[in-house]
Amino acid sequence: MKPYQLKTKIRNAAIFACIALMSACNDSDEPETPSPSLNFTEVKGSGDITSQIAAFRTLLGDQLNTTPNQNAGRREINWDAVPDNQTNTDNFPGDFFNSTDPAVAAGRKRGAIFSTPGKGLRISDKDFSDLVSSYGEQFSSFSPARTFAAVGSNKMDVTFKVPGTATNAFVKGFGVVLSDVDQANSTTLEFFEGDKSLGKFKAPIRKDANGFSFLGVVFPDSKITRVTITTGSAAISNKYADNAENDLVIMDDFFYSEPLAQ
Repeated sequence: MKPYQLKTKIRNAAIFACIALMSACNDSDEPETPSPSLNFTEVKGSGDITSQIAAFRTLLGDQLNTTPNQNAGRREINWDAVPDNQTNTDNFPGDFFNSTDPAVAAGRKRGAIFSTPGKGLRISDKDFSDLVSSYGEQFSSFSPARTFAAVGSNKMDVTFKVPGTATNAFVKGFGVVLSDVDQANSTTLEFFEGDKSLGKFKAPIRKDANGFSFLGVVFPDSKITRVTITTGSAAISNKYADNAENDLVIMDDFFYSEPLAQ
């Protein structure tokens, strides 16, 4: 298990830097699959992920943007401003955080669009025990109280718009807080520039009772237009329990650089 790892790979693949604090390791040694000849920085950890998140915020840009018309810095989503009438249902709108309506508050204009091949998207203020009672014993919120997941599928996509507009955008980096990653290869982020995969990266397994993991990657020389998130080995659903057979995972805070026009 690797509670902290920061990797940098340079374009010619001749320089490789890896900073890691190691403990008893349950992660697979199977390599991640970033595209060759790419410059990227990966930040990941489990347990106390405070330092990893701070490092990733710095990589994205220390300015946290809360209004449209920005050209640097970062965006964050912690789900806690989602209203009650769009909480604990499977109908959370995928474009909730990119309203193009001039009358809608700036907080709804963050340039992120969500989609899933499953039943829908769900915000929970009860760690998904509102869906399956036993889930409340498995999952925790990193920034209380709301958490997020696709339902009916363990896959979802994040695409980007210039905040508050319908203009397609890209980001340089994206990361997510995860709850209850139990299996070493079950939870991944795959980054795309158009149809080209920039690489698939594995989230580390949980290491303590809180159950948090973090995974984020920055590609300074590439344009990330889509991120495919695979959470666990099975979908959040009333059909599945979180057990040795099924690794179920939910999400909390998202972090990404300011979306810029393609």
